[in-house]
Amino acid sequence: MTPALASALMPLMRGLDPERAHRLALKALALGLAGADTAPDEPVLATTVLGLDFRNPLGLAAGFDKDAVAVAPLMRLGFGFVEPGTTTPRPQAGNPQPRLFRLEEDAAVINRMGMNNEGVDAFAARLAALRRPLPAVLGANIGINKEGAEPERDYPALYRAVAPQADYVTINVSSPNTPGLRDLQGEAKLAAILAAVAATRAEQPRQPPVLVKIAPDLAEEAVPSLVETCVANGVAGLIVSNTTIARPASLRSAHKGETGGLSGQPLFEPSTALLRRVYGLAAGRLVLIGCGGVSNGAQAYAKIRAGAALVQMYAAFAYAGPVLVPRIKRELAALLRRDGFAHVHEAVGADAR
Repeated sequence: MTPALASALMPLMRGLDPERAHRLALKALALGLAGADTAPDEPVLATTVLGLDFRNPLGLAAGFDKDAVAVAPLMRLGFGFVEPGTTTPRPQAGNPQPRLFRLEEDAAVINRMGMNNEGVDAFAARLAALRRPLPAVLGANIGINKEGAEPERDYPALYRAVAPQADYVTINVSSPNTPGLRDLQGEAKLAAILAAVAATRAEQPRQPPVLVKIAPDLAEEAVPSLVETCVANGVAGLIVSNTTIARPASLRSAHKGETGGLSGQPLFEPSTALLRRVYGLAAGRLVLIGCGGVSNGAQAYAKIRAGAALVQMYAAFAYAGPVLVPRIKRELAALLRRDGFAHVHEAVGADAR
């Protein structure tokens, strides 16, 4: 099957319960049924970030492949990087169903999955089993269990478990679906976690860089201290941002009142505004990954011009399927050439200069 044919079948999947459709999609991907994008990426898209070489700046965000069951097939669809997870120390079932909702009229999704996953042992084993060299950069997103968590113990242990395989590790302190998790973005708690992770990182033979994924709903006054805390504790970058608990008045879907994190098109503007602000505050000290509402090349380009060195997507890929990846890359390359950029890194923060 080709990516185009796989995408053509997506409307049939939308007739199924969203979570069941997602599980079936992952199984199909794991079996290689979505095909591969064999076209070479345009040179303008290649970039070096975090000391890693990316064939293009477009990545798949955490949450799509929580248990790393389809990493290599997803990479073969043309992503420059794939971030499986969030994985937790112990397996957990997540929140009661239903917990995933399509807001098709709004090109959005609401989820309250609760970081359901098989635990870090299974996750790390799958990463170790991947055949190298991989066709794209590999991230790993780590988080804590809903019950029995000790963040200063658990995040370092998770880092230790995935460090031998991952090219970078993202600390998730911003999912809205685990009670108390977003409180860890506070200065004192975050500093303690990051210091513990840094100590563990220093002991590892392989030391992938650490990123922190932040919420779009941070209080305005909390953002500067969060940035400084991350810089002071050796964090390499931030992912801006996770899903939002806000509900814009523009939402039309019957599911707009469901609790959980909203992602997709309504998240584009607030996440990009936060990205632009963080870029100014970081002043070159942190690598930024723009995430939230990207569904076309123009939106990916807007994230880059706002300060993102790399861009992630999720909801748009879930709706459109594999054909979206090469389309966004073509559109992004055309926009970069139009504006006279020879390499994508030259456009990073262009609107903030």
